[in-house]
Amino acid sequence: MARPIDVPALIEGVKSGDRAALARSITLVESRKPAHRSLARELLRELAPLAGNSIRLGLSGVPGAGKSTFTDALGVMLIEQGHRVAVLAVDPSSSVSGGSVLGDRTRMGALAELDDAFIRPSPTGLHLGGVARATREAMLLVEAAGYDVVIVETVGVGQSEVAVQGMVDTYLVLMLARSGDQLQGIKKGILELAHVIAVNKADGDNAGEARVTARELSIAMKLVSSQATDRRVPVLTCSALHKMGLVEVWQAILDHRAYLEEKYGLGAYRASQQVSWMWSQTEAALMDSLHGTKAMRLLSHDLEEQVGAGQVTALDASAALLRQFAALVPTFDWAHD
Repeated sequence: MARPIDVPALIEGVKSGDRAALARSITLVESRKPAHRSLARELLRELAPLAGNSIRLGLSGVPGAGKSTFTDALGVMLIEQGHRVAVLAVDPSSSVSGGSVLGDRTRMGALAELDDAFIRPSPTGLHLGGVARATREAMLLVEAAGYDVVIVETVGVGQSEVAVQGMVDTYLVLMLARSGDQLQGIKKGILELAHVIAVNKADGDNAGEARVTARELSIAMKLVSSQATDRRVPVLTCSALHKMGLVEVWQAILDHRAYLEEKYGLGAYRASQQVSWMWSQTEAALMDSLHGTKAMRLLSHDLEEQVGAGQVTALDASAALLRQFAALVPTFDWAHD
């Protein structure tokens, strides 16, 4: 029989920096069980006032760019400077079990050994864009536990990575030398979201190519905005493996944070993110509810077949789904979904 969840004990544990309590709290907010969601809201309600004091960094990049190696090296450097670092490493999920398959801790060996580091791999499940459903809530929990740098390392597959930018202060994209048409990369959107770009693995025979790639990217990024007053995205080179260029990349991150503070006010910037998150959560809950009952699943299956066969228009099918959903709305326990 499962042990009852003691939310007050978890709250006190997180406040005191108990890593086991923090891990259990994140597991709670990741749960999709209705009863757990209610407890998670209680937990977050009490701890949210203690959150918000960290530097929030999103990290993505092209496949093979060395994201975990970079996170490992940067995290160790920051801890040596006196920071406490939490890494929320969002793993691709097994399509069968839904569990994490990469094991980020094994690729952040040096950081994982340090007392002032906390690494949490989270499976993406079916969430578009490689961002775990509860990553935002997990961020609040690690902040409440006293971690003052939070790094969200994403899958980096380019699917709706705007979700990362919507929860962090600075979005860092790692690139590789000669990793493809830089302008095409911007068209795909991932670089258009970047606040800082770093060309990693700029060492040995790759150093020269990395510098050339950085120059090309810097020129290409000017095409993203034609406004002369807009901030220019810095493009740097680094080698996480050889610990080169990390200080400069971190300074660029701090410079961007200062820019946010000056232009918007960090509090106002994050408040805007929270409003967007409110609507995102509401839309997700509505979609879950649309598929959450047997009647809706049966109707949607029938309508999909009819639309596919040309027997019903998509517009009429959509109206039928909404009518059915409206009839079921009174039966939903929205507070516990």
